[in-house]
Amino acid sequence: MLSAFVRAFKTPDLRRKILFTLAIMAIYRLGTHIPSPGVDYGLVQQCLSNAELSGNVLGMVNLFSGGAMVQLSIFALGIMPYITAAIITQLLTVVIPRFEQLKKEGQAGQTKMTQYTRYMTIGLAVLQASTLVTIAREPARLFGGTCARVLQDDGVATMLLIVLTMTAGTGLIMWLGEQITERGVGNGMSLLIFVSIAASFPGALTSIYQRDVTTFVLVMLLGLAIMTLVVYVEQSQRRIPVQYAKRMIGRRQYGGTSTYIPLKLNMANVIPIIFASSILMLPMLVANFNRPVDVGQQAPGWVTFVDRYLSMGMAGQGTHWLYMVIYVAMIIFFAFFYTSVTFNPTDVADNMKRYGGFIPGIRAGRPTAEYLQYVITRITTPGSMYLAGLALIPLIAFNVLQIQDFPLGGASIIIIVGVGLQTIKQIESQLQQHDYEGFLR
Repeated sequence: MLSAFVRAFKTPDLRRKILFTLAIMAIYRLGTHIPSPGVDYGLVQQCLSNAELSGNVLGMVNLFSGGAMVQLSIFALGIMPYITAAIITQLLTVVIPRFEQLKKEGQAGQTKMTQYTRYMTIGLAVLQASTLVTIAREPARLFGGTCARVLQDDGVATMLLIVLTMTAGTGLIMWLGEQITERGVGNGMSLLIFVSIAASFPGALTSIYQRDVTTFVLVMLLGLAIMTLVVYVEQSQRRIPVQYAKRMIGRRQYGGTSTYIPLKLNMANVIPIIFASSILMLPMLVANFNRPVDVGQQAPGWVTFVDRYLSMGMAGQGTHWLYMVIYVAMIIFFAFFYTSVTFNPTDVADNMKRYGGFIPGIRAGRPTAEYLQYVITRITTPGSMYLAGLALIPLIAFNVLQIQDFPLGGASIIIIVGVGLQTIKQIESQLQQHDYEGFLR
């Protein structure tokens, strides 16, 4: 495998693409440490050193920004607005006929959908930046503890400047991701998410090691087992054979070929975990706005209920079983829901019938659609259980090992493994184009 990397750098065009991708990643990581105007960087670092950060409020957004959110940097929003906009645009294809028509128009329609996604990303960035700045006016709500002040000025002009800077940072991140896709290696947006998540691993693992060496060894062994499972499941496919009938057009014969429809075990990817986490984050976010900043004041009863039953819990308390049950139920529901949105058995059956394709032993048309729906339901069931199990790993680690930010579980490990495999496959395909052996002999 190391020799394959050496051969990759010996290929001029591939070397240029890899170095370009690494340069964009470096620029992205640099931007996560540049503070927004009006933010006192020293006070932010002081608050972070005594912060009581938790994954139950803004942890998902902070994870996808590579830690830039809590530092209030120019890239504080990270890639999350684009992810949200892309998901919303994809879901709107079911509701809005115009979007559904664009989806079927090929490359031209996809270009238009991408344009709509960009506009929506900017709108969501303005909204999220405004929310983040509002929270930052009372830093204790963002960092926890007794953090007093991080903004140099609470004036309207400063607030607008910070919102404008963070929104422009989101636009720049979109542009950087598109540059990687066009001129680098791999999918740009996916690689930026990969970098954001991977950047949090060294700090999390170092804190575990400093706390207890035995726990660190246990976490590494558990992480290796989880990564092996994720690779196995993400590569798993249910291949449905498809046969195309022979057709005579003039003097030429067409068709008669055999192929298959590859159905992944986890067709929804990490979307159900993101949906469930985002929805369960809302009660805690509302509670944070209504929690008294003064430690001596008593919080309202419903805020105490949310803290105990609808959050990941606090140190020494653990996550309540009710939160876990709701979390698992929502992940399973969204796994089936998102799969039904992205894969329509009726459309697939109609396209097969139109081009003379059929599944051996299954009649074309409605029986084919029913068979595809039956297969999708059967493979989505274990796929949703797999997602729920991965999502519960950080919660179980928090309850059993008292590790608040377990790095090797949930959406993070799926993204790390998935993007890594996808990027390696692209590099390997380009190596094979130059008559090289690739990564695996």
